[in-house]
Amino acid sequence: MSKPVIAIVGRPNVGKSTIFNRIVGERIAIVEDKPGVTRDRIYSSAEWLNQEFNIIDTGGIEINDEPLMMQMRYQAEVAIDEADVICFIVNGREGVTAADEEVAQMLFRTKKPVVLGVNKLDDHTMHERLYEFYGLGIGEPIAISGSHGIGLGDLLDEAVKHFPKEKHEEYDEDTIKISLIGRPNVGKSSLVNAILGEERVIVSNIPGTTRDAIDTPFSKDGQEYVVIDTAGMRKKGKVYESTEKYSVLRALKAIDRSDVVLMVLNAEEGLIEQDKKIAGYAHEAGRAVILVVNKWDAVEKDDKTMKEFEDKIRAEFLYLDYAPILFLSAKTKRRLQHLLPLVNEVSEAHNLRVQTHVLNDLIVDAVTMNPTPTDSGGKRLRISYCTQVAVAPPTFILFVNDPELLHFSYKRYLENRIRDTFSFKGAPIRIIARKKNE
Repeated sequence: MSKPVIAIVGRPNVGKSTIFNRIVGERIAIVEDKPGVTRDRIYSSAEWLNQEFNIIDTGGIEINDEPLMMQMRYQAEVAIDEADVICFIVNGREGVTAADEEVAQMLFRTKKPVVLGVNKLDDHTMHERLYEFYGLGIGEPIAISGSHGIGLGDLLDEAVKHFPKEKHEEYDEDTIKISLIGRPNVGKSSLVNAILGEERVIVSNIPGTTRDAIDTPFSKDGQEYVVIDTAGMRKKGKVYESTEKYSVLRALKAIDRSDVVLMVLNAEEGLIEQDKKIAGYAHEAGRAVILVVNKWDAVEKDDKTMKEFEDKIRAEFLYLDYAPILFLSAKTKRRLQHLLPLVNEVSEAHNLRVQTHVLNDLIVDAVTMNPTPTDSGGKRLRISYCTQVAVAPPTFILFVNDPELLHFSYKRYLENRIRDTFSFKGAPIRIIARKKNE
């Protein structure tokens, strides 16, 4: 089940990004103990009333050298295409402007629900300014202040009401759902066709020729799979599709619904920053990840080429050190036979559960070999107990005397010891410290 999507739209300088950051809270600043995680501030995950959702700040979608109204149109198109609910933000202090009316006209043409937030109304004395915005014809305006956090609960209450009803997955729980992500023209569709063994997905050498996510079930050697691919021709004339950020937005829904994510890289072009942004979301979403280097047939090679390329990937994707790397060619099908067995292996690792007594024996041994850290006052971290509380991703809770004493370097040491013992190939591991009496 993919998360619902809220998009924040409006003309420039109405406070869209401030509202976005308020709603997202501290999630926007990713605290990651491994360097190399990059995330674009245009999108994030958030939660309201126990409902998780993705949120898009369309103010971050810019087409260079385009006039302002054209920019706004592209941003609104992204919102209309991607969102389940649109939050239209206006500036209450400035009143209705021609640009506001232009955005409202764009939103009229969509059947998506629109919630109108009148920003910069910092106290009740300013609420009479709301009435002017009824004239936009969007519905009842809600007074908010992004900078003070006022009224955002009311805005989210209204947005959540319009979320689509949950559709339960129709697949058996043993079915492995695979998504392919990556920037345009890395060969995702060709790889899907190669996996399926037939031309079921449109392939083109023009970047960005796939559009809406489709599911393709298939079976191999008694295992059921579903490939989630963003297939189907895109509409012409939408300039925003050429922006790098669009491919990130497109990947979110597929990642949310998948068990194993194939992060597809282009061997001919090497790595770029956009690859890290897209892979970062899969990592944070806790999915099993395989780094697939496609178009390996097109690279001039000697006996060192693969090792050099692998070293470069490891240096760029430090936070994905658990993800196996597979070099292949969708075009020639060389090394393709290794892909599904690797998918099975990382899926099994992603769902591996370790017995508590075995886990605690491991922790005792780890602490004996490398004693727990102390703070500046000499207070030492004491680990009382460890238990695995979840799979997919494997999640462990350490019961300790003081969670603040679990330094990220020691947490990484424990993770490495767990991996050395149980592999967890392709699966991110979550380790959470809890005070013993919690």
